[in-house]
Amino acid sequence: MTQTTLALLMEHPFLAGMATTWLERLSSYGHPAYRPPGFRLFHEDRPADRFWLLRSGRVALDIHVAGRGDVVIETISAGSVVGWSWLFPPYRWHFGAVATEPMHAVEFGAAGVRRLRDEDAELARDLDQRFMMIMLDRLQAARGRLAELYGYPPS
Repeated sequence: MTQTTLALLMEHPFLAGMATTWLERLSSYGHPAYRPPGFRLFHEDRPADRFWLLRSGRVALDIHVAGRGDVVIETISAGSVVGWSWLFPPYRWHFGAVATEPMHAVEFGAAGVRRLRDEDAELARDLDQRFMMIMLDRLQAARGRLAELYGYPPS
């Protein structure tokens, strides 16, 4: 039996503790999604029009580096979120992302979720705090990875 989108949202750690009424509203803009290994979810600097709550699998975030190609800066695992660039104009991806393992997720259309945020300031505040934590984690991971790639050798 396939779980409903609402049931999937209620189980996801990213949304833990969120009011059921908000989860119900969010569920109307999400749907279960599967992506095979090697599937590119998005490319850096292209329109950001969706995001995913990862249920299983792994997704590599990458940046394009001239002369080196796509460099992985972080790998996202189940229980986390892929995509936050849809929150901020001009709604363009800051990284690329590719599934590295079979990926099961709840995929959301960004336009609908942005409308929900516009209609309900409390929901917007709750989502913003959750996404800010993800952004902080990603910033720290990117910083660490860049230091690994380009840092000076220890003296």
